[in-house]
Amino acid sequence: MSNNTIALLPNHVANQIAAGEVVQRPSSVVKELLENAIDAGATHIKLIIKDAGKSLIQVIDNGKGMNPFDARMCFERHATSKITSSDDLFALTTKGFRGEALASIAAIAQVELKTKRADDIVGQHIVIDGGKFISQSECQCSNGTTFIVKNLFFNVPARRNFLKNDQIEQKHIIDEIERVAIPHTDIHFVFQSNGNDVLNLPPGNLIQRIKSLVGSYIQKELVAISEDTNFVKIRGYVSLPESAIKSRKEQYFFVNNRFVKNPFLNHAIYEAYKDLITYQSHPRYFLFLEMDPKNIDINIHPTKTEVKFTDDKSVYMLLVSSIKRALGKASAGPSLDFDSEMSLNIDAQSENRILTQPKVSYNQNYNPFNSNTSSSSDNSLQKANKQHWETMFDGFKNTQENTEVVSNNTKQNALEELKSESVAFSFFQLNKKYIVTTYNKNVLIVDQQRAHERIVYEHYLKTKKETKITSQQLLFPEQMELSANDFTLIKGLTEEFRILGFDFEVFGKNSIVINGTPSDLKDFKIIETIEGVLETFKLNTIDSKIEKHDNLCRAIAYNTCIKYGKHLDEEEIRLILEHLFNCENPLYTASGKSIMMEIDYLDIEKYFKK
Repeated sequence: MSNNTIALLPNHVANQIAAGEVVQRPSSVVKELLENAIDAGATHIKLIIKDAGKSLIQVIDNGKGMNPFDARMCFERHATSKITSSDDLFALTTKGFRGEALASIAAIAQVELKTKRADDIVGQHIVIDGGKFISQSECQCSNGTTFIVKNLFFNVPARRNFLKNDQIEQKHIIDEIERVAIPHTDIHFVFQSNGNDVLNLPPGNLIQRIKSLVGSYIQKELVAISEDTNFVKIRGYVSLPESAIKSRKEQYFFVNNRFVKNPFLNHAIYEAYKDLITYQSHPRYFLFLEMDPKNIDINIHPTKTEVKFTDDKSVYMLLVSSIKRALGKASAGPSLDFDSEMSLNIDAQSENRILTQPKVSYNQNYNPFNSNTSSSSDNSLQKANKQHWETMFDGFKNTQENTEVVSNNTKQNALEELKSESVAFSFFQLNKKYIVTTYNKNVLIVDQQRAHERIVYEHYLKTKKETKITSQQLLFPEQMELSANDFTLIKGLTEEFRILGFDFEVFGKNSIVINGTPSDLKDFKIIETIEGVLETFKLNTIDSKIEKHDNLCRAIAYNTCIKYGKHLDEEEIRLILEHLFNCENPLYTASGKSIMMEIDYLDIEKYFKK
């Protein structure tokens, strides 16, 4: 009996392991097949999927096709037409180059290939089942290539169990389509899911492609960038500071027309927007960097979405300065015409321009130690400040200073006491963020935003199909344009939205018409509210598995609750406290964050006895 412990893996096992690096989900297959079609010179690419790609992924292109030998060889591991030596890795202009994609896909699916060159009389038909070659025969087919991938992960059920629901998997597929469709505006892309048209992107210029994917509303929110240097060329669009949004969507970087993720580049964007956008706001951008392939390394990750630069600092600084100049030009200049491709031409400063020293005016007789020299406005300011300091602690007359948090048991006892008795609240608002109240000499501090979020959440959560929330019809219905992802999402949530009082209907491609909203939301900007609800819903879905109705209630509560910074009058504070104490769980938000803290009177006494 051999004592050896190391042995070569069987080919089919090795192929399945390797496939795990390239194919994580259906969108990985879509990415590889679309990139192959682009490398083949296709001008029309059609993607058809069923069950979010789990049952079927079909890509049809009109590219150059393959001869019989190439059609068979393309499924062999490390068989590629893109490189012949290691030096070619630093002169790449194509999407794929490793020769792993098709072999990996064939190892974990049932694959058919039909391909034909323009000069050939007949095409080739190849069938592979789970990495096992079945047949190759001649067939009649159109010029180009058609890949049919069925039953993904049929022979690796453990991997299939890790796939998310169809809605999430289709979102990932649309993401991959956008990443190849944005830089290749000369290609016509068509996407169908379960027999329904999702995307139809005819050839055009960059802004037209962006509008087709995101919505025409974005046209007025973007600024064009065009900078040429010896090291890198930068072009594309960034959003105006006032158009910043609360989520990190519509952020795209392309290096030599390849979508990349690079924290260094992303940091440069936020550096350019520093002091221009508010905290937790995010700009949108569609930026293209063109540079000599020898100055970048894309062979550092199997998905080829990460890159390294030979000179990171130069790219960073050029990107920051380009965006700042474009934003400065846009804020000072006339509006941009987006009907045609254009860029901001940065004019060089004239060498003959006469520079003058700026003048500063000041009071030469001013003496800070002489009150007679100060202006009347200074005196009034000092007076106002004095009054401010005198009245600063007025709201604290009946309360004590907080020190530390006590246990949840104490909070629960306090809540039961507050619920069981008719309490005459004494309260005040602290820093437009907290509500401070007292009971039995103890101090209770309530987070106003989280408290109202809990109240709204439970209000919507209790609704069911039999007890829908009443919808208030809008006098003028509003049309809302959505991205393909959000349109697919909101269609799947139509019934849940209607239960909660929203009334809308599909209106054309990737848009809806809002006819009515819950009466509670009559004072909200409905389009911005729905956008926020969809983003929060998607974030909740990624973090954990939450039931649809529950998730939507959480999203609505988060986006419609009272925010920090809002001044509350006495009646508003009283209602928040009363409704909060009547909630089933007034201690925590739906996501588990604490709503209130209690400070025991005895702890305060101990503190001041030190």
